Amino acid sequence: MKKSICLYFQVHQPTRLRQYRFFDIGKDSHYYDDYANRTILKRVVEKCYLPMNEALLEAIKKHKGKFRVAFSISGSALEQFDRYTPEVIDSFRELVETGCVELLCETYNHSLSSLVSESEFKFQVEKHKEAIKEHFGVTPKAFRNTELIYSDGIGAMVYKLGFKTMLTEGARHIMGWRSPDYVYSDDICDKLNLLLRNYTLSDDIAFRFDNKGWSEWPLTTEKYAGWLNAADGEIVNLFMDYETFGEHRSADSGIIDFMKYLPDAVLADGSMEFATPSEVVKKHKSVGGLSVPEPISWADEERDTSAWLGNELQQDAFNKLYGLREKLSLLDDAALWEDFGHLSESDHLYYMCTKFFADGEVHKYFNPYDTPFEAFINYMNVLSDYIIRVNEAIAVKP
Repeated sequence: MKKSICLYFQVHQPTRLRQYRFFDIGKDSHYYDDYANRTILKRVVEKCYLPMNEALLEAIKKHKGKFRVAFSISGSALEQFDRYTPEVIDSFRELVETGCVELLCETYNHSLSSLVSESEFKFQVEKHKEAIKEHFGVTPKAFRNTELIYSDGIGAMVYKLGFKTMLTEGARHIMGWRSPDYVYSDDICDKLNLLLRNYTLSDDIAFRFDNKGWSEWPLTTEKYAGWLNAADGEIVNLFMDYETFGEHRSADSGIIDFMKYLPDAVLADGSMEFATPSEVVKKHKSVGGLSVPEPISWADEERDTSAWLGNELQQDAFNKLYGLREKLSLLDDAALWEDFGHLSESDHLYYMCTKFFADGEVHKYFNPYDTPFEAFINYMNVLSDYIIRVNEAIAVKP
């Protein structure tokens, strides 16, 4: 049996907050930095989305459908594409229409709702499913939670929503001696298939590709295909941010060309094939259950949720926001719910992370604020105004 290579890319753009001062509270309820959102998106479109989509489409046509990939495109990204760069939607649609690209479901606003509210989680998942159907004419069958966050409890919610395949992290502390290069199942709900990210091979591309101090630099497609072939399991799951190509790692490093020609190297001798997540679980059966009592994620050395909820700043912001859901449920206010969704994006909490040491540079790279404390103050100023609006709406409700 051929080894399956499962390539999955996350496409997400946060709804960035403008500099919101204390004196704006109660006076100005426009929270978003429209200029930054538009400018950054257009830069990423030029550097990553359009050239990479073109490269993948060329590879699909060249290999007559043998090259296959999967994407998860957040609702926050779709909104910005619709608003600023509709040509990107057309580009992704062209990929989907080849039949070689699977679109996955996630939370619409790239939120951490699965950790705190089953009803909000369900709402965002269903909203995302509808958005994918509306934009691309397909209904997602596999699920990828925000930041690959997963636990036994989250798995149960995902299965209840109709999904039988879920992507998550091959975290060492839950794997033990086992390899991530097989299909597993939820230990409690054994009908939910789990695909685990091979973080070593994924990060070779996502984080080490252009590091000239890396002992394996430069990374060639032939060398990398050899590593994939040498992996000891039935599948290799390569999951990474799409913005890796051209945005996080410059095109000058050769990373887009690397991905363009990787299919040639992988398919060269016939021992490996590409498969989407749904195809992988049809071909390969689960080799056993995984017990994950506490949430895991892709992030940092710990592979837990501490990148978003590891300090008191993050926990305070998170709890205050989700503490408003009971009041919001009494209101039929589309504008308030829309703002709630944008404020629930995990990025806002990530900016407040106070980790340093090994993971500090990664956090700094993705942070538009000078310090985590500035991120917290700005977010809490926005949240303070939002709370006033919610309370005023409750006060005038008949």
